[in-house]
Amino acid sequence: MTTDSEKGLLDRSDTRVRHETGIADTLRAFAGRVRAGDLGSLPVVVGLVIICTVFTSLNPIFIAPNNLVNLLYDCSAVGMISLGIVCVLLLGEIDLSVGSMSGVASALLGVFWVNAGLPLPVVLAMALVAGAAVGAIYALLRVSFGMPSFVATLSGLLALLGFQLYLLGNSGSINLPYGSWMVNFGQLMVMPDWLSHLLALAPGVAILVLGMRRRANRARSRLHPGSGRGLLVKALAVTVGLELAVFYLNLGRGVPWMFGFFALLVMIMNYAITRTRWGRSVLAVGGNAEAARRAGINVKRVYFSCFMLCSTLAALGGILSASRLATSSQQAGTGDVNLNAIAAAVIGGTSLFGGRGSAWSAILGIIVIQSISNGLTLLNLSSSWRYMITGAVLAIAVIVDALARRSRTQHGRA
Repeated sequence: MTTDSEKGLLDRSDTRVRHETGIADTLRAFAGRVRAGDLGSLPVVVGLVIICTVFTSLNPIFIAPNNLVNLLYDCSAVGMISLGIVCVLLLGEIDLSVGSMSGVASALLGVFWVNAGLPLPVVLAMALVAGAAVGAIYALLRVSFGMPSFVATLSGLLALLGFQLYLLGNSGSINLPYGSWMVNFGQLMVMPDWLSHLLALAPGVAILVLGMRRRANRARSRLHPGSGRGLLVKALAVTVGLELAVFYLNLGRGVPWMFGFFALLVMIMNYAITRTRWGRSVLAVGGNAEAARRAGINVKRVYFSCFMLCSTLAALGGILSASRLATSSQQAGTGDVNLNAIAAAVIGGTSLFGGRGSAWSAILGIIVIQSISNGLTLLNLSSSWRYMITGAVLAIAVIVDALARRSRTQHGRA
């Protein structure tokens, strides 16, 4: 005969076993995904930890709140361009002209807003429409004439660079008005502390709500819904991590509005890729365009949408860059902007082979690149070291991607 106290002990023991089993199942599932080649953001997170540890040990200023705030400002413009690169990489394509497109958008801002005196909203719309039009031309060349995106966008790079020089003329650069909203947005504006803490809750809540909805849908379909505790732990970990990051940044100037805007677009893009029919179509076309066409997907429409998004986000990145530097110049979009935008997407985890990737790649990758640049600047080392280290990190990211792809193939055959 079991007493009430014994039943209570058994119930608590059973609850403890179920809890441990849930966490163990979550860890085993994660380990299984890693063995199968689904690394997700693991390599870039490990890389960030190593980078931060090394630079902080060499110069403690690296981890200072205000230095990290400046780093986030610097991430936003090129990160926005990289977000567009993610769209075309998911198709297994490339856009080599994003730097030049950002330079043209910057030039349009200076010429028509500062020199011609047109209203700022009109000029911003002009720049974004110009980006969409350029992307549509690339898609047309790809789907109608079969021109490889590498060649089409390389041609566009040269044409857009020439157009940028034509727009700016002999002056070479146009200063944006100091004290204007655009310049303040790119250099000074930060969120109130309470708002930044409130917004830091959003990703965790989204993970929890969307995960619960997915579990409910799988349960209705008589499929295993997955671990509820694992979902809760993931949402809690993301929320605690972001709240701590926001608290630390608020010890300095605070979270920049420009980075918040970039992060918002990343979240929207991530939802579109993972939760919408359009996103599933993009991944299907990137995996196998012919199979996607036979399955009834409008492949041409997918190409147009991705290339137009890429060039439009490049134009938006050029606008943010102009507001950050308070100038539109012939140097905007040149140098290493192109390569950094592409490298950020790849380093962040988007596959060069198409069909696999995430919008979060843009944020993670650009933070890695800007952390390297920022850390080397604090150490007073030349830009040659930045190029060499960034190149090495990019090579490692591509090798990891290739090995993960091979592992997925072998696991699928097994």
